[in-house]
This record gives sequence, C-alpha cells and structure tokens, in this order.
Amino acid sequence: MSLLFSPMTLPSPRGGLTLANRLVVAPMCQYSSQNGCATDWHLMHWANLLNSGAALFTIEATAVLPEGRITPSCLGLWDDRTEAALADHLQRARALAPHTAVCIQLAHAGRKASSAVPWQGGQLLAPAQGGWETFGPSALPHLPTEPAPTALSGTQLVEIRDAFVAAAQRAARMGIEAVELHSAHGYLLHQFLSPLANQRSDAYSGSFENRIRFPLEVFAAVRQAFDGVLGLRLSASDWVDGGWDLLQSVEFSKRLKAAGCDFIHVSSGGVSPLQKIALGAGYQVPFAQAIRAATGLVTTSVGLITEAQQAEAILQAGDADLIALARAFLYQPRWGWQAAAALGGTVEASPQYWRCLPREAQAVFGQVAVGQR
Repeated sequence: MSLLFSPMTLPSPRGGLTLANRLVVAPMCQYSSQNGCATDWHLMHWANLLNSGAALFTIEATAVLPEGRITPSCLGLWDDRTEAALADHLQRARALAPHTAVCIQLAHAGRKASSAVPWQGGQLLAPAQGGWETFGPSALPHLPTEPAPTALSGTQLVEIRDAFVAAAQRAARMGIEAVELHSAHGYLLHQFLSPLANQRSDAYSGSFENRIRFPLEVFAAVRQAFDGVLGLRLSASDWVDGGWDLLQSVEFSKRLKAAGCDFIHVSSGGVSPLQKIALGAGYQVPFAQAIRAATGLVTTSVGLITEAQQAEAILQAGDADLIALARAFLYQPRWGWQAAAALGGTVEASPQYWRCLPREAQAVFGQVAVGQR
C-alpha cells in the first residue's frame, strides 16, 4: 500500500484526528480579504481545495491582530466580525466537501506587516498608502531601506499572546480541527527565535533559552485553551551565518513536544534578505528528517515536492510523516487525484466529480464512475 495514501492519526488532548491520507494542503496567502474578513474568493478557493484529494486543508496565515496582517488584504480572526465572516464562508465551503479536515494557521507578521500585496510590489506601505505602524522584537527593519519597527513592550507581548489564544478559541467554535502557529518565514514568532531580528536587552533575547521564551509562552497559552490538534510551522534555518539553524530547531522542537505539540511543519528562510537558499527538489526534506529523528514528533515536510513518487519516497524513507504542497495545488487543484492514480491509492471527493476520471483511473474514487444520462 502507498504510504502517502495510508491513514494517520494526529494526536490531540481530545483524542486525536484521523486523516484518510498523509497529504496536506499547505497554507497559502490569498490577499483577498476585506478589513480582515473572508470574501467569496475564499469560498471558491476553499471549496476547490477541499476537493483536492488531500486529507487536511490548511487555511492561510490568519492574523490574530489587525497590525499583525502581512498586507491590508490579509485574512484575520481578531473579533466577532472577522470570526463571523470566516465561519460563514468556511461552513458553506465545507458543506460542499465535508470529507476533508481543516487546519488554520494563526499568525502575526511583526516587522514584515503593513506590506503591499505581492502583485503590487510587496514593499512596506507608508500610512498614506494604507500602511500602519509595525512592531518587532527589536527596532531592526527587515530591509535596511525600510523604517524600523517599534520594539514590543512587555505589555504588548502579553496582548499578542492573548490574541493568539482568543483566535484559537474562535477557530474551535467554528469546528476547525487543527491549529498551526506560524513561527516561520520571518514573521513575528520567527523574529523572536532568530538573533538576526531579535536583539532585545531583556529576558526574551540573547541566549537560545531567552529567544525561544516568547514563542514557547504563546504555544503553552494556546495549548491550554485549545484541545484540538496543535502544531507549529518552523523555519529550520535562516540560511545566514550566525542566524537560526537546524541545531537550534531540533532543541526548540524538543521543548515544543514537552509543551504538548502534536506536529511540526518544517520550512525554512524568510527572516533576512541575506539568505542564501540552496534550492532544489525536496531541499527542505533533510530538515524535517533531522527533527523527526531527534524528537519523534509528527513531522510535515514541504518545499519543491511536486511528484507523487517523490512524496512517496520521502515517507518510505522515514524522513517525514506528512507531505505538504502549496503552489502545486494552485496549479493543479486535483493533484491528489493524480497522485492516487499513480500510486494505487484512493481519495474522497464530491460525487458531482466522480464521472470525470479517465476510465483507467476510476479506481481513485474506489467505485465505478457515474455514467452520463
């Protein structure tokens, strides 16, 4: 049997979440919200990818505070208004594809907030352009040409921690089964981890123990309030000498496991423009393998995994437990169906689609294709 299309149960305090396969739709920002609220774009996007064949779909980076959005068009979950919009659109999307579990990635962009959407340049926006004051661990800008963020006070750290908790509770109310805390790609929690972005002079900076303190405080607070599956996305390396690296990632992951982490989603980079990433097929798999081997955590591998046989080989080698794809699903929203056909697996999909498969691939749905009258 294909490992990619074998079931897996993710642990959680409420008894775990059983997935029909090991395929995950990774979070992908859509920059299509209105004042933090989900729109009909999300309804279309979510319903489409809930029918992808993946057993777990992850909602994009969702800001826990307005100032934590990457762009003015980013999704949010910080008040009753944003909760109502997200819940309404998600409920309608899930009614069209009830067979897929849902995870939401909760985030705060820190010093990378207040940016233009990518197709408008992605640059930091001034207040006159619709931007806002940004915050970070230290008054260090992401780019030397940008204004420095405001260093967060102790009171603000408590407010951000509590905002993550409140967003997780809102997610639970709408029936979302899993939460992923975003501690990757140069956003706020990653900024605290990396000495390239965190040069405070208090108990949250300096040593490894101090730099992991705030992310662990956020994780522990969310863990206490949320009894579903809870994990974290981590940049395992800054790809910069003197930055956050794999050895620190392994040790941090051990602390997360002790704090009740159910899975770790291993990515890399994003905190510095000086990064030198060695791109190639499956280039982040060794990071996932090392963390999985050292911690025993359920580990998700992501990054330039594009072929079914490649994904299967990663699982067969024991390098990861789950495989996440992002842009491949945007390009081919039925990637999971094609992978199932290639590997002899089956997937669940809405019956309206059953008759679309070529005759040689009909076994993907585990039944005879529906005929046309």
